[in-house]
Amino acid sequence: MAPPTAPHPGATRPSARFLGIDFGERRVGVAVSDPTGRLASPLTTLVRRAGKRPPLADLERIAREQEAAGLVLGLPLDLDGEETEWTQEVRAFGVTLVRRLGIPLHFQDERLTSVRAERAIRSSGLPRGKREDRTRVDAAAAALILQLWLDRTPLDGGDR
Repeated sequence: MAPPTAPHPGATRPSARFLGIDFGERRVGVAVSDPTGRLASPLTTLVRRAGKRPPLADLERIAREQEAAGLVLGLPLDLDGEETEWTQEVRAFGVTLVRRLGIPLHFQDERLTSVRAERAIRSSGLPRGKREDRTRVDAAAAALILQLWLDRTPLDGGDR
């Protein structure tokens, strides 16, 4: 059986803007694709206060401003590809997002995206203080999540 994040065989996507989301307990990284849905870029990181609800209003505003055709939410699996308690929380958050925003939601395996984002930022040449800023890592991880999904989901009509 295909992993829970695999697109359906033959699934395609429109040439449109998508948002990528790295949902965490403390921060929510957000990325956006270009209008053709080919290239992901970090956008922002929303900070969550302890014990507070996810920043749904902020995500709704961003989705509207960016005219997003869909969302790609990072799915936290363990290194063996198995779901965890946190995976279930992220899935529940995804259901809430779909109900609130009314646009399609896709999941993307996010294993090691934060590690890759941190390495990329460290090697970027940014000043040390900016490299160590965790909010940059979360937005960069969201961009990696989104780019992985964009790369593996063909555009409608086979246009790449």
